[in-house]
Amino acid sequence: MTEPFSDDQRRAAEIIWDYHQMGHEPRPADVAIGLGSHDLGVATFAAELYHAGRFPLLVFTGGNSPTTAARFPRGEAVHYREHALALGVPDAAILVEPEAGNTGQNISLTRALLADRGHAPRSVLLISKPYMERRAYATCRKVWPEVDVSCTSEPLKLDDYVRSIGDEKLVVDMLVGDLQRVIEYPALGFAVEQDVPDDVLEAYDHLITAGFDSRLL
Repeated sequence: MTEPFSDDQRRAAEIIWDYHQMGHEPRPADVAIGLGSHDLGVATFAAELYHAGRFPLLVFTGGNSPTTAARFPRGEAVHYREHALALGVPDAAILVEPEAGNTGQNISLTRALLADRGHAPRSVLLISKPYMERRAYATCRKVWPEVDVSCTSEPLKLDDYVRSIGDEKLVVDMLVGDLQRVIEYPALGFAVEQDVPDDVLEAYDHLITAGFDSRLL
């Protein structure tokens, strides 16, 4: 991160960035789920993990949102699939769930699609944006508790991710917004509870006070 952020804001963003990542090793799984978003890096990393033999089947899930409609006019999952095909993933290894509008639907509609195609996975690898790992994990544990779930994302530092997106304030706003959902969604029945350390809560409050609030509920 660079100016206009202060050193305190940089430290706060890095604390939240680190918290959002689960630190799971991308171990072999029956199926991987690439969670749709504005970030095509999800599909890039999914293709890399497929070629590394981590899973035999890949589902891309996601329709559109105000954030992604211009970037992916045919839907997040459709564009992810096209990108993965260009990176050498065979068409037979990809399923597309094109309707989901939130993370709960990403999981529930993918689960239904897999069942409809005769798949009953016991293990799932969620592939997401780096700052979405924890929320994706908490959501899957709520929506699909029977499956053994692990999470992964492109191995990027915060500064590298900011450069890849090109909008540093937007990235920090999204970090803050995802943390709010980790905190509040369990009470709404959308996710399982996650422990949130005091330093993460302090960083969250600091950034909200500083105006990084465009992605709050």
